[in-house]
Amino acid sequence: MTDRLSAGYARLLATLALVGCAILMAMMVVIVADVALRNLAVPGMPRGLAWSNEISELMLYLITMCVAPWLLRQGQHIRVDILLQAIPAKTAWTFEWLGDLIGFACCVVIAWYGSKAAWSSYVSGAVNIKTLVTPEWWALAPLPVVFVLLAIEMLFRMHRLARSERGPRNDAVSAA
Repeated sequence: MTDRLSAGYARLLATLALVGCAILMAMMVVIVADVALRNLAVPGMPRGLAWSNEISELMLYLITMCVAPWLLRQGQHIRVDILLQAIPAKTAWTFEWLGDLIGFACCVVIAWYGSKAAWSSYVSGAVNIKTLVTPEWWALAPLPVVFVLLAIEMLFRMHRLARSERGPRNDAVSAA
């Protein structure tokens, strides 16, 4: 049962990663269009896209939100494992558990406070006023969702670690 849930969850994260790729492509199109319009006079078109920087910033944030859980799943997150490779395998395995527990707790706390911030922004009607005027909660809402996904992945990591050989993980190892 857990393996089926894990496989389904992996598909969800892969889909989110593809959404992140699509956002990256859209961001590239927006930036290229902005630069082209600023440098080429096209009759009937504006001289640049005034909103492109603002939208690009939001897209960069959304790319990170979409891809982060998938990267954690793949073991491609930032990981300093030189100590884990140098200490006895059983001790390293224990530290892996400790790291996952701390990671899980951090994800839950960030999801909780992110939810509170997004809800507070929604209730208060706060807006971001730049080139575009948008509700503030639009930018805040993805954060708690992604940290819930990261917390779930931490649980799957702990489950995989419990079933693995007693030693440090092999993912993202840069030196052996």
